[in-house]
Amino acid sequence: MARLRNWTCYRDLKRAYTRFSKYKKLCYVRARPANRISRYTGGTQERYQFDVHLVAGETLQIRDNALESARQVSNRALEKVLAKAGYFIQMRVYPHHILRENPLAAGAGADRLSTGMAHNYGKPIGLAAQIKKGQPIFTVKTNKENVPLARRALKRAMYKLPCHCSVVVKTIEQPPQMKAIKASAKAKAVAA
Repeated sequence: MARLRNWTCYRDLKRAYTRFSKYKKLCYVRARPANRISRYTGGTQERYQFDVHLVAGETLQIRDNALESARQVSNRALEKVLAKAGYFIQMRVYPHHILRENPLAAGAGADRLSTGMAHNYGKPIGLAAQIKKGQPIFTVKTNKENVPLARRALKRAMYKLPCHCSVVVKTIEQPPQMKAIKASAKAKAVAA
């Protein structure tokens, strides 16, 4: 596999290059690279008491392989202790932006292979998610006793990402139970 170009080339937020369609007339992207993220959720989707968010500390682009690596690390840390029963993890971003590279050949005979900067639009080489400061990247839903473990798991994911992040814990507002709603509706019907 070819070596990945240094991420400082793509880190800053630029105009999104995402126009991909199955119809030729609407498609401006010639060939869309494969998405390396295999899953966007993990664990069991139930009612939990707490949300633990991994929040971006700056505005930037994050490559899809970095997001997948962070997801695997955090999911493995949670699954090892809780075994898919006491948590639900969700990736909150999607890599829509298509990265381009203008490959410049170096060495003997390079002038025959390269067009230099004359036609420098570039070929698609990968995908990235465009993230704004304060936007949650991952969310773990869990109960009170598992919050410290969720914080540790998201801290591990933080080391795989190319930005400063913070872990934020929030209490989930529980919606009123359906029984209480039905009981009040019956009481109103009887009173009327």
